Order: sequence, then C-alpha cells, then structure tokens
Amino acid sequence: MERIVEEIREDLGRRIAVAADRLTDRTLAEDPAYAALLGRTELREGILRTLEQALAGLVRASRGLPPEPAAGCAAGAEGAQAAERGLPLESLMRGYRQAGRLLWQVLTEAVTAHDRAALPRLLPWAAELWEVLERMSDAASQAYRDADAARGDRGRERRAALLDALLDGRGTASEAADAAVRLGLPERGRFAVIACGPGGSPPGRAPAPVGVGAPRVWWRVRADGESGLVELGHHPLGSVRELLAPSGSRAGVSPVVGSPAELAGARRLAELALRTAPTAGGPGAALLDERLPAALVASDAQLAGRLRRVVLGPVLELAPEDRRVLLETLGTWLACHGSTTYAAQRLYCHRNTVSNRLRRLERLTGRSLSDPAQVVELALAHAAVLQLAAG
Repeated sequence: MERIVEEIREDLGRRIAVAADRLTDRTLAEDPAYAALLGRTELREGILRTLEQALAGLVRASRGLPPEPAAGCAAGAEGAQAAERGLPLESLMRGYRQAGRLLWQVLTEAVTAHDRAALPRLLPWAAELWEVLERMSDAASQAYRDADAARGDRGRERRAALLDALLDGRGTASEAADAAVRLGLPERGRFAVIACGPGGSPPGRAPAPVGVGAPRVWWRVRADGESGLVELGHHPLGSVRELLAPSGSRAGVSPVVGSPAELAGARRLAELALRTAPTAGGPGAALLDERLPAALVASDAQLAGRLRRVVLGPVLELAPEDRRVLLETLGTWLACHGSTTYAAQRLYCHRNTVSNRLRRLERLTGRSLSDPAQVVELALAHAAVLQLAAG
C-alpha cells in the first residue's frame, strides 16, 4: 500500500485537491448549516485536511504503525469548534462519511490511471480506510459532545445569573432591564412567578413552551427552592395551574405583574402563596389572589401562632382524635360555604352529626358560626393550624 501511494503521490495530491473543491461545493449546496456558518475557503481547508489525514492514517496502517495521535487531536479540535459554532453533529458526521467515500474514489481512480494491474492490491485496504475514518469521526464526535455540554453549562450559568438578577431584585433598574433583554423578555407584558415546594418534578427547565399553547417558563433551581419566571402573553393566570398539574409539586403563584422590574416582588408573593398551598388534595398550585386570607395568616408567623392559641386553643388541647374530628369538620363546613348538608355528604356522616360537632366547637371557642365576624376569626385560625401542620 505504501509503495503504491508513493508511486502516485504527485497525481494523488492533485486529485485530492480537486476532490476537496468538489466536496466543498457540494456541501455548501446541500447542507444549509455549513452554508450559514462557514465560508468556502475555511470549509475547503477543513475538507482537504480531513482527506490528507485519512490518507496518512491509511499509509501508517499499511506499515503496521499505530494511529498518529495528532490526527485524533485535529479531528477533536474540529469537533469542538463545530459545537462552539452551533453546527449540527449530524452535519459534521455526514462530512466525514462523504470524505471517506470520496477519498476511496480518488485512490481507485489514481491507481487505475497509474497501473490498472495494481488495483487488486489496493482493494484489501478499503476496510482499513473506513477504520481510519471511524477513529477520526469518533474523536470529532466525542469532542463535539464534550464542547456542546460545556457550552450548555455556560449557557445555563448565564441564564441563572440573569434570572437571579430579576427574581432577587439585584442590581439597578437598568441592570434588571438589561437582564430582561438578554432573556428575551419584552419591556412590558404579563408576567408571573412560580415558587415550587419540595418533591415533585417541575415540567421543564428551558425557556420554551411546555405544551402547545402554553406560556413560556424559565426555571431557576437553587438550594433554597425552585422558581419559575412565567411570560404569560395572552394566557390567563390559571393556565399556570394546568402547566404544573402533571408535576405533582406544591407551588405558589404570584399575581400578574406588568414589567420585569416587578418580578422580585412577585417572587416574594409567590413564596407567600406557596405557604398556603394544600399538602394533599385540591389544586397543586395556590394562586395568591385566590388565597388572600390564608396568605395574610402566613405572612406573620408570630401573629398566626397567637391566632391559633386565642381562637382555637381549647380545641387544640383536646385528645388527638377529638381535635382532628372537630378541625376537619370546621374546615369542611367552611369549604362547603356554611352548608351542614354538603359538609355531611363530604364527611360521610349524618347532617345532625355535623351540627353537633359544630355546636361543640362553638362552646369550646366561645364563638358563634352565625356571626360573620367570628366566622372570619375561626377561618383564619383554621388556616393557621393547617399551615403549622404543613411545616
């Protein structure tokens, strides 16, 4: 093999140069990714380098020598550069396959032109050529994946820093505006913030629609919890609840705000809403505007504790089962808008049983369920108990 190549080296060099021109034009015509990212001169140089390195690798193999490390390094550098530029890996691998076919065609044509009788001596080396190309393409693809992963990490780090600037209210107003622009957020719009509790699995991490017709969400994971910046567009705020439903996460959702500058405040409200989210049953996402009384209780832990003790103290001192039954009955009666009939249906007991429990609760607390002001006190105290149980 080495002797054949030496005999036709000059002619082979010319043919490879012509082949590089042909493959360059074909690649630019057939692959939009290459056409968009590389100029003709640079692409031709890369193709010519691949053809020459593959031929050199084939000659080394014919001598019984191991692959040249430099060839793998060069292929790796090409793969890493392709990833940095955003060239699809499929395009890069297609280029190696086309280079291999073209090099074999050039070799057979050159040998045939020089000495047709020598062609049978070339044929056994076809498999070795593909082995050489496979090693080069493997080196390129591995370097591509490594570089692509590193690039993705850098992109995530940049996005995380931008989200922190908006959700934490860091920096000046102009810095917040710049962060919004870099994330692709409009100056004015409809935004909300999600605060997720532990457990579950938020539906996405990338700033893209989670489903058809869904709002865009940018997720930020930190040690103190997970937040989502939502660009609602024309979607109602309630669509966030649908978006979170498959995840199984407890979450709080802020009210709608009109500009990125308001997102830090929205995040604080979302975290407050999260503290009112039910631990079991009901919607997984608590929208703040639907849970304002509970949010009011959650906003001051010391006051909530006082409310529990003053309003429901005697109930909380009962034996555990008695306490559970009375609190469950009160919560169900409140959820049923004060209807003992509906409460009884939910609790699977007789209406009179519910009435008896409620009268006992009135005696213990000294508060009447027929007095709207005292019902408010009981409802807020009950919310404080639930929040304490939720931790």
